[in-house]
Amino acid sequence: MSSETDRIERQVLLSAPLARAWRAVSDAREFGTWFGMEFDGPFLAGARLTGRITPTTIDPEVAKLQQPHAGKTGAFLVESVEPMRRFSFRWHPYAIEPGVDYSSEPMTLVVFELQEAPGGTLLRITESGFDRIPLARRAAARRANEGGWAHQSRLIEQYLARAA
Repeated sequence: MSSETDRIERQVLLSAPLARAWRAVSDAREFGTWFGMEFDGPFLAGARLTGRITPTTIDPEVAKLQQPHAGKTGAFLVESVEPMRRFSFRWHPYAIEPGVDYSSEPMTLVVFELQEAPGGTLLRITESGFDRIPLARRAAARRANEGGWAHQSRLIEQYLARAA
C-alpha cells in the first residue's frame, strides 16, 4: 500500500488526437525534445538507456531551469510500451549531484497513461516509489519532481500545440 508521500500524480488534457499524443510520449526523440533530454536509443520494453539533459527548446523559462544540469546523464529502464495506452520507465529521481553514484538506490516508476477524451487526449502521469528513496534524499527528490512534472505537463501541451 502506498502513502501520499510515495507518489506524484498529474493529469493534463492535451489538444491532440490520441495517436499524436502517443508518439510525443513514446518516441524517444520526440519525448526528449519537449522533456529536455537526449537518449542513446529508442524506447523499447526492457531497454536500458542513458539520458543526457539537453535543455528543452519548447519553453525558454524551463530551459533556463534545466541549463545548470545540461550534459548530466541518468539511467533509464523502459518497463512497458503498450501502444496508444501506456508507457513507463524507471529512473533515479533528482539524481543530479556530480560524482554521486545512484546505481545502488531504488528507482521510481514513471507511468504515462493516455486515453481519448472530449477535446483531445487525457494524459495521466504518475511517479511512484519515493518512500523507498534513502531518507537523506527523499524529500528533496519528491519536491523537485513535483515541480518538474508541473513543468513537463505544460511542455508537452506546448509541444503538441506547436506540432499541430
